Amino acid sequence: MNVNGYEIGPGANLRGADLSDANLRGADLSDANLTNAILRGADLTNAYLWSANLRGANLRGANLTGDDGPGANLTNAILRGANLHGANLTDATLTFAKLRDAILTEAILRGANLHGANLTNANLTNANLTIANLWSANLTNANLTNANLSDANLTNANLTNANLKGTDLTGATMPNRRRHE
Repeated sequence: MNVNGYEIGPGANLRGADLSDANLRGADLSDANLTNAILRGADLTNAYLWSANLRGANLRGANLTGDDGPGANLTNAILRGANLHGANLTDATLTFAKLRDAILTEAILRGANLHGANLTNANLTNANLTIANLWSANLTNANLTNANLSDANLTNANLTNANLKGTDLTGATMPNRRRHE
């Protein structure tokens, strides 16, 4: 599959590629190197990004949802420092994703699976995490100002020094009161 002159596929080297507004619906980018790639406004509906390296990527306003089912699969993906401002990740799978220092301001993560995800220092200001699964997620120093976590599962989540000012936690399952390693 060729998009904007770039060969798209598993293990592809797309480091720094400009894929702004690209149609990547259902694309298999597992193990791809998308470090510093520009995916601003890209359509990644049902995309498969298992273990992809998206460190520093710009996914601002990207669509990572699904068609009548689970959204994009970013299991084990590296998104350290990625910009996902306003991205739609409704029902996306981000199990064990590395989102340290990621920008998720105003992102839609409704129903997203973030089980075991590392969101240390992530900015989730005004993010929608309604009914999201954050079981065992690391939210140390995360900024959740005015985020919506209503009915979210935060069992065993680490919220050490997280900013929860104005956060809606209505119906959320809160972390167990234990020391996190």
